Amino acid sequence: MILLAHSYYLRNDPKQLARMKPYPPLATLLGAALLRERGHPVGLFDAMLASGPEAFAAVLADTRPTVVAILEDNFNYLTKMCTVRMREAACVMIGMARAQGCRVVVNGSDASDRPGLYLEAGADAVLPGEGEANLLTLIDAWGADAAVPLRTIPGLALADGQGGIAYTAAGPPLRDLDALPVPAWDLVDVAAYRQAWRSAHGRFSWNMVTSRGCPFGCNWCAKPIFGRRYVQRSPEAVAAEMQRLKAEVGPDHVWFADDIFGLTPAWIRGFAQAVGRRQSRIPFMIQSRVDLMQPDVVSALADAGAEEVWLGVESGSQRILDAMEKETRVEEIRAATRILRAHGIRACWFIQLGYPPEAWDDVLLTRDLIRAERPDDIGVSVAYPLPGTKFYASVRGELGPRENWEDTGDLAMLFRGAYPTEFYRRVRDALHHEVNTGTADEARWSELAREESLLQSGETLPAAS
Repeated sequence: MILLAHSYYLRNDPKQLARMKPYPPLATLLGAALLRERGHPVGLFDAMLASGPEAFAAVLADTRPTVVAILEDNFNYLTKMCTVRMREAACVMIGMARAQGCRVVVNGSDASDRPGLYLEAGADAVLPGEGEANLLTLIDAWGADAAVPLRTIPGLALADGQGGIAYTAAGPPLRDLDALPVPAWDLVDVAAYRQAWRSAHGRFSWNMVTSRGCPFGCNWCAKPIFGRRYVQRSPEAVAAEMQRLKAEVGPDHVWFADDIFGLTPAWIRGFAQAVGRRQSRIPFMIQSRVDLMQPDVVSALADAGAEEVWLGVESGSQRILDAMEKETRVEEIRAATRILRAHGIRACWFIQLGYPPEAWDDVLLTRDLIRAERPDDIGVSVAYPLPGTKFYASVRGELGPRENWEDTGDLAMLFRGAYPTEFYRRVRDALHHEVNTGTADEARWSELAREESLLQSGETLPAAS
């Protein structure tokens, strides 16, 4: 039997545990569905709501799999952040599986960037990038010949026996997403997710995906799984899955986990029409870009059931957007927010602090844009250098021994930014206060301005009151 697993334990992430918005591991469930379609018996260890690796040990003992495939949810931005706690949990799970005599293969953003860490922990192989097709090839090969040389199998990262990494020939990417099976929802404890959501929020949300990848070139955005290619399912296939999801799972809401939902007006209009024909409308949330929020697109999104759009705003300073190679304008941020609001859709913003050469005036431009346009919600982060990005290359010499956050709420500056971590945390809190209360706390910002002056003069930031 093949045991599919992932290493994102909600309990290891205090910020997300407090939010209590858990989603099942979509990429892991797709991998399970593909293996099962090929005739392999599969099981699932879902770490999301589990108590910890000891729960994984219990599943190992009960199921006694021959292979453990740790497939991280490559569609969930929380797992794509490659936190230390996720990595540590994955390595513990690898050790547990090997101790029971299992073969182990790993796929995920961090494993793609740093395969040696996972191979050293005991994995037989790492699947860099998009791993499903290569996983099928590997499992089929092991099933036919347990002693098959791994170097003959495409799409693997292997230990070369000399302290380095050897890569086998690249496997084919998935192109026909409509040919994929429905994720293996039946392997998930749906009742546990429903209880968690309804207890915390009064309704039950589920996740779906309509595409893979992002064609845009923001220079801080890591793309270790799909690169810059963009592949879509057909609108009809997505609407059909929603229809089936309503019947089999029954969520009150859907989060489309695409990096960029829809991309073209024609696709989004076709999606709205397909949802209408199939009567598969479920209120949903997406992620997109401000320059894609044109009036006809937003109208179609509203018709399809969009409740909330998260926009990669990042900054209210045009010079920072340009430094990021974002290819968006502040005027487009304003226009997109107003168009969404006019159609009754919540406009929410991702904000990124600390991206060079951000200075205090740039922070104030971001604050003033928030005050002027009043987004319905914001998510605030600081610039986070990830391997493979132009941004990472530009600050690599400034990185210390620590290159990853402990958890998603860490907000630690990992390079020598304009200000220290604690100052950015205070700015984050001030921005959230502006949005959550709808009021300007000028006393708080005056104190921040005073602290900024102290930092500029080389003094130490006073302790938070």
